[in-house]
Amino acid sequence: MSCTVVFPHDGDMLNEYDGQIREGRLVINVSISAPDGRQLLVNGAEARREGEYYYGEAALDGYANTITVTDRETGYIDSRVVYWLKNAVNKYRIAVDDNIWFLKDIADNRHQYRSIFDNPYLGMFKDIHDKYGTKVQFNLYYQTEGFNLSQMPDTYKEEWKANAHWLRLTFHALQNDPPRPYEHAEPEEVLRDCKLVTGEIVRFAGEEVLEPATTIHYGAATREGCRALRQFGFRGLAGYFRFAGGRPIVSYYLNDEQTVHLNGRDFWKDHSEDLIFIKIDAVLDGLKKNDIIRELDRVKANPGEAGFIELLIHEQYYYPHYTAYQPDYREKLETAARWATENGYSPAFLSECIGE
Repeated sequence: MSCTVVFPHDGDMLNEYDGQIREGRLVINVSISAPDGRQLLVNGAEARREGEYYYGEAALDGYANTITVTDRETGYIDSRVVYWLKNAVNKYRIAVDDNIWFLKDIADNRHQYRSIFDNPYLGMFKDIHDKYGTKVQFNLYYQTEGFNLSQMPDTYKEEWKANAHWLRLTFHALQNDPPRPYEHAEPEEVLRDCKLVTGEIVRFAGEEVLEPATTIHYGAATREGCRALRQFGFRGLAGYFRFAGGRPIVSYYLNDEQTVHLNGRDFWKDHSEDLIFIKIDAVLDGLKKNDIIRELDRVKANPGEAGFIELLIHEQYYYPHYTAYQPDYREKLETAARWATENGYSPAFLSECIGE
C-alpha cells in the first residue's frame, strides 16, 4: 500500500485559516495516509505519525509553492503545487446573477435619469455600498424581451467608470432561457456570447468595470467552453459545487471528487486548465432572511470556507411583477453585509484576492 496525501490537494488555494503565520510564512500541516512504520519526508523533513495519519509541516513562502512527499521505503514521490492567498483572508463580496432588467430601465429612462443610480435597483446597491463599503459584481445577460445591451446608452460611461472601485460588470449568458445554455455548447458559442456582452460593457461603461471572474448561467459548461473563457481572459468561475440527484450541479465540468473537495474550500485551481474555481457560500434569495446569519455563522466556523465569503443573489427577485418576488430582498442584502462587517470581513473583488 502506497501513501496518499490527504491534504492539501494539488491546486489548493490556502490562507491563514489553513495554518499559522510564522516568521512571514504560512506553515501548514500536510496530512498523509500510509501504513505504520513508513519513513515519510515532507519537503525533506521527517513526518510524524499521529493517530490515523502522518503529518509534516510545509512552509509556504510566496504565491505558488511546491510540496513534495517522499516515502524512503518505496521511493514513492508525490509533488503538488498549492497557493498562498495573502489577500483573501476575512474578505467578502456580493455577486448578482441574471441582470438585464435594470439596464433596460436605465435605457428606457435615459432622458429622465441624471444618474445610473436613479434606477431604484442600482440605487439600492449604492446605498448598501455607502453604508458598508460593499463591493458588488453584476453578471449580465445580453438580451431580454424588447431590449439588448446594444441599446444601452453610453451617456453614463464616466459615472460607471467613477464607481468601478466598488461596482463591476461582466458576462453571464446570452439570455435567461433556456436553462443551462452552455452545458453542452460548443466553445465557439460560449465565446460568441461572451464577446457580445463584454464588447457592449466596454462601450457603455468602460474597461474599468470589467472583472476577470464570473458565474456562467447555471454554472454548467464543458471543459472546452471553460477553456475558451480562460483564453478570453477569465481567471475564475464561481459555482455551488454540490450534488443534486447524485450528480454535481453548478459545478461546470468538475468530477465528483473535485466537486466534493471544492464544496469545503474557498478556492481551488485546476492546473490542467489554469482556471480557478470559487465556492459560493450563500445564495441569499435561496435562504429565508432569518436563516442568513445562521448559514454565514456555519461557513465562518469551517476553516476551509471561512477566509473569503462569496455571496450571491439574483436580480429578478427584486421586482414585484416577478412571480417569485421577494419583498425582503433589500433586507437580505443588508443582513448579509451587516453580518460581514460585524464579523470582521472587509469588501473585496475576486481579482484582488486570487492573484499574487
